Amino acid sequence: MTIRTRFAPSPTGYLHIGGLRTALFSYLWARKNKGSFILRIEDTDQKRYVKGAVDLLIKSLINVGLQPDEGLVAPGKERGKFGPYIQSQRLKIYQKSAQDLIHKGLAYYCFCSSQRLEKLKREQQDRQEMPHYDGRCRALSETEIKKNLAQNRSAVIRFKIPPVEKIVVKDLLHGEITVSPRDLDDFILLKSDGYATYHLANVVDDVGMKISHVIRGEEWLPSLPKHILLYQAFGYKAPEFVHLPLLLNPDRSKLSKRQGDVSVEDFIGHGYLPSALINYVALLGWNPGTEREIFSLTELSQEFSLKKLNKASAIFDVQKLNWFNAEYIRKIIKAGGKEYADLAAYSVRFITKMPERAKDLLRLFGSRLSRLNELDILSAWLWKLPKYDRKLLIFKKSTKDKTELGLKLALDKLSSLDPKKWTQDNIFSALENIVKENNLAPGDVFWPVRLAISGQEKSPSPAEILEFLGAEESLARLQKALSLL
Repeated sequence: MTIRTRFAPSPTGYLHIGGLRTALFSYLWARKNKGSFILRIEDTDQKRYVKGAVDLLIKSLINVGLQPDEGLVAPGKERGKFGPYIQSQRLKIYQKSAQDLIHKGLAYYCFCSSQRLEKLKREQQDRQEMPHYDGRCRALSETEIKKNLAQNRSAVIRFKIPPVEKIVVKDLLHGEITVSPRDLDDFILLKSDGYATYHLANVVDDVGMKISHVIRGEEWLPSLPKHILLYQAFGYKAPEFVHLPLLLNPDRSKLSKRQGDVSVEDFIGHGYLPSALINYVALLGWNPGTEREIFSLTELSQEFSLKKLNKASAIFDVQKLNWFNAEYIRKIIKAGGKEYADLAAYSVRFITKMPERAKDLLRLFGSRLSRLNELDILSAWLWKLPKYDRKLLIFKKSTKDKTELGLKLALDKLSSLDPKKWTQDNIFSALENIVKENNLAPGDVFWPVRLAISGQEKSPSPAEILEFLGAEESLARLQKALSLL
C-alpha cells in the first residue's frame, strides 16, 4: 500500500496547536513509510472563511518544517495530479457525486424551509428528544420534486440512512465502534448554495486523492459512521482512520483558540524555536517507548508509529515547552558552528539593541533563556546600568574596606590592560591575580565587579560581561561603583 496522508484545515485563521499536531502526525506517518503528505484546504463553510488564512496556514507548516509533497505546497502554488486541492474549486465534483447518489436512490432533495426545521427542532426538544430531521421529503414523488425544482425552490440534498440493524466502524486508535442507525438522521450532503458539507466533500476528496490514512481530531469520531455509510453508498474502499484525543490545558479544560496564544505563529513570535515546538508537540499523545525526549524531525520520522499513540487526552503544558526550548537553545550554542550562526541570525528579530551582536548575546544569556524574546529583558542592563543599592556591592562575607580595595585594584589593573588584549581570558586572569596577590577572597573582587558592571546579583560571569561591554564602558562603571563607596 502506498501511504498517502492529508492535512485538511479550514481557512478560519491561524494554525492552532491542535491542528499542528494533526499535521505533524500525518506528515510523520507519510515520511515513515516513504509516502506523500498532502495539504488540502476545506473551505466549504464560506461564512467562516478568513481572507489570507490559506497562505498563513501554508507558511506556518513550512516554517516548522512540514513541507507538503502535494496539494498547496507554497502560497499560490499547487502540485499534484488530483487537484484542485481547494474544495471551493471542486464544487462540480461534489454536485455530480450527490446526483449519483440520487440516481441510486440513496439520497434525495429536501425542500423544507429553515422555519419548518427550526419549529421541528423546538418540538423535539420540548419532548426531550435529540433534534433530528423527520424525513418528510423522503417520500416526495418524482412529479413533486420536478415541480419544486422548476419553481426554483430552495433545496438541499440529504443522504438516506439505510435500514440496517447496526453500523460498525473501525478506528486504529479506538478500535471497533458500533452505532445504531436510529442515532443518525438523514444528514445534508449538498447545501442550497451548491456547496458540499464536510461529510460529502471529505469522503469524495479522500477517495479522489487516494488517501490511505485519515488522521484527524476525535471531535470527528461521531461523524465516522456517516462517512462509512457514504463510502459504502459510493462503492468506495474506506481509508484507515485515526482520531486523535483532545489537547487539554493543565487544569484539564480544552485548549481553545479563544484563550489566545495557542496558534503556531503566537509561539514562534514569542521566541520558541520551530524545532523545539515540533519536538514537544510530537510527544503530545505519542510515546516513543523510551525515556528519550529530544528528537529531530528526521528522528521523529524514523521512530513514529501509529501503534504508540495514546487514547487519553494530552496535557499541553507551557512550562514543559519552555524546558524543551531551553534545551534546544543550549544544545545549539554548545554545538557552535553553522547551527549557532543560524540561531544567531534567527534571533535578530527578537533583539532591539545591537542585533548585530546576537551571537555574543546568546553566549552571555543562553543558559538562562527559555524563549528568545527574553533576550531584550535579560540584556537590558548592558545598555543602561540600572540603579542599585550600594550596600549590594559588599559581599555577605566581605567588608566595606575589602570591597573598596578589591574594586580599586580591579580598576587599576584593567585600566592598564592593553585594549587589544581585552578578552575574557585575560580579564579573568587579571582579576584572579588580584585575589591571589593581595590576600583577598574571590568575593572581595569578583562580587563587587559583577555588581558594578551589571547592577545584578545574578548575571553572566564578570569577565564575560567586561569583554562584551568593552574597556571604556567597563572602566566607567567600575569608577562609578567606587564613587558610591
